[in-house]
Amino acid sequence: MAVETPPRVTTGTPSTTAKPETGQPWKERWGGLFFVAPFLLLFVLFMLWPIVSGLWNSFFNTSLAGVKQEFLGLQNWRDLFGDPAVWSSLKNTLVFTAMSTPPLVIIALVMALLANRKGLLGWLLRFSYFAPFVLPATVVTLIWVWIYQPGFGLVNGLLTAGGFTEIDWLNTENRAMLAVVITTVWWTVGFNFLLYLAALQGIPAQVYEAAAIDGANGRQQLFRITLPLLSRTTGLIIVLQLVASLKIFDQIYLMTTGGPNHATRPIIMYIYETGFTSYRIGYASAISYLFFAIIVIVAVAQFKLFSGRGEAE
Repeated sequence: MAVETPPRVTTGTPSTTAKPETGQPWKERWGGLFFVAPFLLLFVLFMLWPIVSGLWNSFFNTSLAGVKQEFLGLQNWRDLFGDPAVWSSLKNTLVFTAMSTPPLVIIALVMALLANRKGLLGWLLRFSYFAPFVLPATVVTLIWVWIYQPGFGLVNGLLTAGGFTEIDWLNTENRAMLAVVITTVWWTVGFNFLLYLAALQGIPAQVYEAAAIDGANGRQQLFRITLPLLSRTTGLIIVLQLVASLKIFDQIYLMTTGGPNHATRPIIMYIYETGFTSYRIGYASAISYLFFAIIVIVAVAQFKLFSGRGEAE
């Protein structure tokens, strides 16, 4: 007897051919541009255009005195390489950077280690360490000019009380730069301290607990756990501090006006004097681009150095 086979039932869904996307509507593709347009406009007006304009002016004898603008080619650039004032002011800038950067990193680290605790004492330390950073440059320089004054200043009062002679700090060539460095460290170390403190608070407590169980003392935990884990933060602080120190202007202008005998005049102050006192905008632009190139080289070198260390770790 023959057995009938049931009809085959197809349960699959009919195949559909995916149609290629025709593209997003115009509003979806370009809608984001309207959100970034205000920022782009401000960036072009206040960042990109001044950069291009300054480079363009460096090839002309542009002046604020109304002199007819004349194309000079590379004359401004040749003049700056033979100008001793450019190199003396650049030397002062580098000396200030070398003197201020190490204490601004080391002292900030020590302050963060001291303030990284709970309770009222930790809060008071954080407040006192960071408070000077919020003061304006005029207030800071006024305070320290009075502290450095001969006759009634605090520093000279301590010197005379200890049997030493007074020092005219701001009017002595080999002392004025040191006085500005001390003022800068007191004023700006709070920012680096804040970065270190945030990094310290990001280290898990379990790491120290495990180290203590293994018998590590406080010194070993500091040098084998804390400092290695802060290496990236240290690299960031050094880069930021080098760039900030190279751009020194405010406190020197207010405390010494570049004196005595231009012993503390930084290159930014010389650029300012050249452009807005001597009215040589073209020449000042050329000097500023030389300084800009130095800052870029330093920043890139530091970034490569510390990023290489981070990858090695």
